Amino acid sequence: MNETVPGPGTGATTVLRVSGLSKKYGPAYALKELDLELKTGEVVGLIGQNGAGKSTLLKLLTGVEQPDHGKIELHGRPTTLRNVADAGMKGIGIVFQEQSLVPNLTVAENLLLGRQSAATAGGILRWSQMREEAQRYLSIAGSSASPDAVIEDLSFVDRQSVELAKVLALEESVDGPLIILFDEPTSVLTASEIEGLFSQIRRLRSRAAIVFVSHRMDEVLAVSDRVLVLRDGEKVAEHSRADVDGDDLYRLMVGSERADNYYYQDESAEKASTDTPVVLSAQGLSRKGSFRNLSFDLHAGQIIGIAGVIGSGRESVCRALYGADPLTSGQLKLDGTAVEIHTPSDAVRKGIGFIPAERRVEGMVTHRSVTENLVLTATPSLSWKGLLRRPKVERRLVADWARRLKIKMDSPSIEIQRLSGGNQQKVVLAKWLALPHLRVLILDHPTRGLDAGAKGDVYRAIRDATKAGIGVVLLSDTLEELMGLADQVVVMRDGVETGRFDLQDDEPSSEDLVRLMV
Repeated sequence: MNETVPGPGTGATTVLRVSGLSKKYGPAYALKELDLELKTGEVVGLIGQNGAGKSTLLKLLTGVEQPDHGKIELHGRPTTLRNVADAGMKGIGIVFQEQSLVPNLTVAENLLLGRQSAATAGGILRWSQMREEAQRYLSIAGSSASPDAVIEDLSFVDRQSVELAKVLALEESVDGPLIILFDEPTSVLTASEIEGLFSQIRRLRSRAAIVFVSHRMDEVLAVSDRVLVLRDGEKVAEHSRADVDGDDLYRLMVGSERADNYYYQDESAEKASTDTPVVLSAQGLSRKGSFRNLSFDLHAGQIIGIAGVIGSGRESVCRALYGADPLTSGQLKLDGTAVEIHTPSDAVRKGIGFIPAERRVEGMVTHRSVTENLVLTATPSLSWKGLLRRPKVERRLVADWARRLKIKMDSPSIEIQRLSGGNQQKVVLAKWLALPHLRVLILDHPTRGLDAGAKGDVYRAIRDATKAGIGVVLLSDTLEELMGLADQVVVMRDGVETGRFDLQDDEPSSEDLVRLMV
């Protein structure tokens, strides 16, 4: 299958052309025979499921990896991108989803890292000149960050603007327009911040060819001129934005139509939310400086969603339920018995699991295998006196969850960091679902950074968990997802509850929730 429609850009200059680009890891192709052109003044949207080849393409275009076959032409001439620095010197920069800035250095030091000679005279670094140089690129990027600010003290949005300024600084070393790659840049941004980023991208079109990677199809359609769809390492379609809609892109990505029951709501899930015992009761929960006087009852099989903007307190609520942020006051009951959760270890022993928003930092052990990560919570049932004694059971457990959640991997023994983001998240989810005595599962943005197909797999797993009587507390990136999954939504603003909706009886609009959130 290869549906191709010429994109816009008649008369524009082709900056980069790749022909037959291929990359294999072991016997499997991560990218196969890809052809692509990037032109000045054009934004190319790149979509595909996790493992479709998007990350591999970005690595090849930035010199992180070398292709096995194929040709890369830059400004009409064949080129080899030896490493990231070489790609940068040739005008190819990337704005990472997981940012590449050095956190304990200043903005100016990050922007001129590797280019200090631009602010030296007689071998002496001139800090005033360095700040001026940095400010020039911050202004081009539309950043309000100070050159003297330390990166770790900045908000995510300001760090992202510095990342963009760092890419724009490449103009000093290249003749002709830049090539800017945006890798999932909107994953933790608010709606207004996303629109601000889009304005920046549209403004930068005059000086760059742009590739925009996102799992959010509405965003791709909003900012792109042309959309390239990858599936299983191959290009399956290329369309002008005007010729496709979100449903078309979903079909091209996944290979099937989007089902009406995408969030897997059914009668059994609805009945469980009202007719089952309370598994977790929270009364008057408070944490100084974060939230206060929050109460709710979570029934077996029920999903309670918490809506709110960044700083509303909802993230801290989830961390407090898991013992990561200790409570100041309030009472918790698990299956009717008062419990004290002071640490994550307390939570796990009592059957409370937690999937954090930052899975790579807090949710998994990156240099350990898929198997080691998946069986972390099940280890007591697989061992005797701390020694693994049932390897066959362990292998069967891993194989079972890999099948249930459609986890794609060459082998359970490979390091989890080698999996795509969606498959990593599935392993983290399986780790908790494999906990034999799991009663409550706290999900902090469980589908962040996942493609539509992987989201569907995660939704199915969440619904299967609720059918088994597990209660779920959910935070989400979108109100659509929150209302699609949750049975009840609690709205928070400035650390307090501002509204509550039972979604079996109420039908609040997104506007209703937003008014209570802001």
